[in-house]
Amino acid sequence: MLATKLNILCLLGFSALTDVSLAGQKPNIVLFLADDVSWDDLGCYGNKDVKTPNIDRVASEGIRFTNFFLTASSCSPSRNSIITGRYPHNTGAAELHTEPPPEMISFPEIMKQQGYYTAHAGKFHLGKYALRGFDSVNENVRLNGDGGEELWIKTLQNRASDKPFMMWFASYDAHRIWGPNEFSGTHNPAYITPPYYLSDGEGTKRDLAKYYDEIARFDYYIGLVISELKQQKVLENTIILIMADNGRPFPHSKTRVNDRGMKTPFIAHWPNGIGTKSKVCNSLVSSIDIAPTLLDLVSMKVPESIQGVSFKTLLKNPEKNFRNYVFAEHNWHDYEAHERMVRTKDFLYILNSRPQFANMGPADAIGSPSFQDLLEMKNGRKISSVQADVFLAPRPDKELYNNLTDHEQLNNLSSDPGYHSNLEKMQQVLAEWMTMTGDNIPENLTKDWFTKEQGYIKTPLNGHRGEMPGEKLQATKNNNKGKF
Repeated sequence: MLATKLNILCLLGFSALTDVSLAGQKPNIVLFLADDVSWDDLGCYGNKDVKTPNIDRVASEGIRFTNFFLTASSCSPSRNSIITGRYPHNTGAAELHTEPPPEMISFPEIMKQQGYYTAHAGKFHLGKYALRGFDSVNENVRLNGDGGEELWIKTLQNRASDKPFMMWFASYDAHRIWGPNEFSGTHNPAYITPPYYLSDGEGTKRDLAKYYDEIARFDYYIGLVISELKQQKVLENTIILIMADNGRPFPHSKTRVNDRGMKTPFIAHWPNGIGTKSKVCNSLVSSIDIAPTLLDLVSMKVPESIQGVSFKTLLKNPEKNFRNYVFAEHNWHDYEAHERMVRTKDFLYILNSRPQFANMGPADAIGSPSFQDLLEMKNGRKISSVQADVFLAPRPDKELYNNLTDHEQLNNLSSDPGYHSNLEKMQQVLAEWMTMTGDNIPENLTKDWFTKEQGYIKTPLNGHRGEMPGEKLQATKNNNKGKF
């Protein structure tokens, strides 16, 4: 009888997803953050070309999210959004290579203040304010295409052993430039099938092969960290999260506000908290929800500054509905831009306030062999309308896509009378979100720093900043969560 009661209590404790491990300890946290990796460039998300055995294994023993969205497809705005739980314009650093103000609070800082050992290793790209949140910062300077993951194991081994820990393990992989590494040649270009919106040319295939090689290195080091966690006998009580900061550094992906730019792989693994059975969560989740979720899981108060909402309930029940809306933005990233996006499960709406400009991608994508292949196809008039989209100017100022019938978001329905009511609703939701969160459309945005179609060739305005979105409305002091 006593044994039966104990079993029932254990089951009740597990089903309630307690914030502590079965041993009564706070869970540890390891967040792996890839650089410029699309959601569908991992094996567990259906990619047949890339080799990611370690990530695939983690996904098979945890929860794989299929509708997890970033707030920006741009490195530093996305990272600052993740670590603060705020939209890019609310961090004060909506543009690439800008920093939030010193008073901004990150979730590692809250954990550090309340007894966690916090450490960073790899690529930082956040800002001085974020340094306060870490007991240890091991930032590498990228040389010859190295990824920085070799710092992860050392950081884990040197942690304080008397505290629960939170590790922010970020890599440069798979950001360009791609230098030779121990995984070079892992992927044979001859066997790679490029996405339909890229060229099928040899340059593109070689480009993708090198990109996949860098993802393989990211995957390899995740495997090493997991082995180290096992050796330290802490894996069972460690929450592991695997994600990326934005889409692949190719035309059509990075800096786009559709799924190719904004959807991220997101995998959660925590044996003591969610078990080891493979699960899938199709609920809409935003990257601003990570910070409040982790604070919630370790029983810490979520500050008012965080605009995200805890998705702890999804870890218990992945089939439960969560968000009705996710929002994202595209601000200056090498080139002048201002786009806003709202997405539901059914529809995606884009407002483009600079429709006169083509969206070819950032400078590193424009300087790539993949872009060169598309340019040659365009000049030779052998390019499809989908492939040519990156050269389109002017672009539509509004776009509406039916996600249920148009998974690739190719058919713009904004001028279709049959979808007029859907368009009006999505426009209203986006307008309300912008108003509530203090977003705006400055007239004097930052201009192009590089020439179009040529990569890193500087313009006379290189280095000059315009007005930051949300600056006039003091968006950094606005904690409104907006539509949920």
